[in-house]
Amino acid sequence: MKRNLRFYFALFFAKGTALVLKLIGRKGTSMPGSWAIILCPDFLGRMPRPKRVIGITGTNGKTTVANLVEDALAHCGYDFVCNRSGTNVATGVASSLIANSTFFGKPKKDLAVFELDERSSPRILPYLKPDLILCTNIFRDSYKRNAHMEFIVDILNQYIPDSTRLVLNADDLVCAGLKPQNQRVYFSIDKQPGELAECHNIVRDITTCPQCGAKLQWDFVRYHHIGRASCPRCGFSSPQAQYRVLSFDPANSRMRVLLPDGEREFPLPNQSTINVYNTLSAIAMLCEFGLSGEQVARAMDQLSISQTRYSEEEIKGRKVILHLAKGQNPIACSRAFENVRDYPGTKAVILFLDDYFDAAHSVENTAWYYDTDFEFLNDPSVVQIVAAGARHWDVYLRLLLAGVPEEKIDHLPQVEEAASALKPGLADSTFILYDVYTIGLAERTRDRVKERLAQAPAKEGEAHED
Repeated sequence: MKRNLRFYFALFFAKGTALVLKLIGRKGTSMPGSWAIILCPDFLGRMPRPKRVIGITGTNGKTTVANLVEDALAHCGYDFVCNRSGTNVATGVASSLIANSTFFGKPKKDLAVFELDERSSPRILPYLKPDLILCTNIFRDSYKRNAHMEFIVDILNQYIPDSTRLVLNADDLVCAGLKPQNQRVYFSIDKQPGELAECHNIVRDITTCPQCGAKLQWDFVRYHHIGRASCPRCGFSSPQAQYRVLSFDPANSRMRVLLPDGEREFPLPNQSTINVYNTLSAIAMLCEFGLSGEQVARAMDQLSISQTRYSEEEIKGRKVILHLAKGQNPIACSRAFENVRDYPGTKAVILFLDDYFDAAHSVENTAWYYDTDFEFLNDPSVVQIVAAGARHWDVYLRLLLAGVPEEKIDHLPQVEEAASALKPGLADSTFILYDVYTIGLAERTRDRVKERLAQAPAKEGEAHED
């Protein structure tokens, strides 16, 4: 689209807004982009784009992957524009482009890396036209916004440009089938010891062949519909991946990955399978961007998963772990619960699952609790669960239905009092599971838990200095 007077008025107004926000100390806001789109609805279509654009989308993991890709590119000396400090919707993308443009809108940098909300594709992709798009996975998400995965697939198939190359999850039959006519590569984790052809989750959205409707045969199911399958009727099967995790070495925190140019070792991020997928997808994207396997390996050795997504600290021999659970997302919460169950030793769990914005009005739809595998918390190693928030009674009921013994559960409406309900010294590790917008609450709770653990007796067999 050509730039007109309306576009320039919106651009100058947005730049003025950004300047005012900077003068009053406001950072990381999408307000300039909001004004630009209000004043010129097709602003993104008229705004000049950088020479190369990378997009990262998907239901779960896109923020983690975008951060890894951006950090690796920065480590390799690339200068680029990104929306890391803004939002992943159209206004955040517009704000980032405005902030990194000249007075008349010309891009200051040749490369852009954007995390993109999949639901916002109609307002972004037709204008931005990414050269590369990575899709981490596609699952059902928030009932009030993303409905069912087929709804999201239809949106992405309609608005991903035909010229865009794709980096897709071969173990997710939904994701792997996106935009079938486009050029693509895949990433995958090989079948690991103990993985079975059974689904132990409540939700499993793919059971029949996408081509002929026959019942799929599964080589293994890792979780939900993530795994490897084939159709006995028409021959359809999970695609072969160019980027594969071959094996794990937890003792040395390394994983062996097959790349198009051979095998290499990369750091194993943590014990969470989803973070192995996140790291692998970032590796695939960086290689497809043009970095060598050696460059990516060197960069990855310097990086880690964002501390706002997962972090561990040790106090007198006991761990305090922050773990994003992403409220209203049954898949993300189920993964977090399974990670808690599989973590070594005994665990206490603090749950902050209420949606931050809905909690203020007590209007959240709680049906998603019943798509979520609370049953993973019904494990002998989980010795205490504290549910705090506006819907603590709903969480309490769901835990009881999952079979969790009543005596293990404490629940209360005051989120700031959650740490006080914890029994210090009862568990080897304390997990704090929180929603996307409650990281501040989670961090304050972590500090209170640390204070309580510091006052408790040290774990038996551990020596500590004062």
